[in-house]
Amino acid sequence: MVVVGADVHKRTHTFVAVDEVGRKLGEKVVKATTDGHRQAVQWVRSQFGVEVVWAIEDCRHLSARLERDLLTADQKVVRVPPKLMAYARASARTRGKSDPIDALAVARAYLREPDLPIASHDEVSRELKLLVDRREDLVGQRTSTINRLLWRVHELDPSRAPRPGSLDLAKHRTLLGDWLATVPGLVAELARDELADITRLTEQIDALAKRIGERVRVIAPVLLAMPGCGELTTGKIIGETAGVPRFKSEAAFARHSGVAPIPVWSGNTAGRVRMTRTGNRQLNAALHRIAVTQIRLPGLGQTYYRHRLAQGDSSTEALRCLKRRLARVVYSHLHTDHRNRTQPCQTAAA
Repeated sequence: MVVVGADVHKRTHTFVAVDEVGRKLGEKVVKATTDGHRQAVQWVRSQFGVEVVWAIEDCRHLSARLERDLLTADQKVVRVPPKLMAYARASARTRGKSDPIDALAVARAYLREPDLPIASHDEVSRELKLLVDRREDLVGQRTSTINRLLWRVHELDPSRAPRPGSLDLAKHRTLLGDWLATVPGLVAELARDELADITRLTEQIDALAKRIGERVRVIAPVLLAMPGCGELTTGKIIGETAGVPRFKSEAAFARHSGVAPIPVWSGNTAGRVRMTRTGNRQLNAALHRIAVTQIRLPGLGQTYYRHRLAQGDSSTEALRCLKRRLARVVYSHLHTDHRNRTQPCQTAAA
């Protein structure tokens, strides 16, 4: 078996091939284009006529095009978390940092962790990921604009400052806009422009949220019915999971989500664990939102959390245990929704 590690950048990708024990076999740099990706595939096929695994550092937007092109070429692709690559590079005998060193570290990280989830084409999760990411970008822009507007209003008249979070509502924006229309000067003019930007961004955010909600109600009704898992959280989970069949077990999904416990004991403190800091932090945040919501609401989540507290766990430990159990439930619901939307297609094909 040959593993090809990839260090991705905006303009170029560097590939390093290693054998099954991590010895470097070859190196190639190509342009970060579809033609460049084809050249890399041809290089691998001509040099190594054996089973090949492409290990790509999971850099979200930077690695997305490369991954799609490799999957289109029927290549086996594995996503390597950046932290695993950093650990592999730090433990290597070759010091320093360069594109070939990073690509070599990615390949060796896969050899150390051969059970990493395999990438696959999944247009459903990709669409939701694009929509959710776009909405979050717009929310960040709106927050920044609101902060600037609040300073303008404070300069004009501190008593007119809107309540925190109120500018999401059209009623409060209208009241503020009516007052600003009566105030002369450049500061008020800039404040009116920023208020118009907030209105425009809010309309776009609401439209995206509606579109995400319509999609998840069709493709993930079981997960959406889970207490504490709203439409946006459901969209986030589906988008970041990128196809639940690529995980061999619920334990692998929990490890990918960053909720699998890791041992932190020595000597007389045997048995102690804590939550890992690796994994997909977006999935981790989504599970955290579900856990915090279930703790507040009557139900199985709150019952389990209180049980852990009664057993002597701290609130942090009890929350960690709840998130691990929720990962198991989410994994099951994702599989159920996946089967429900693929079985009719398979029946029709038959």
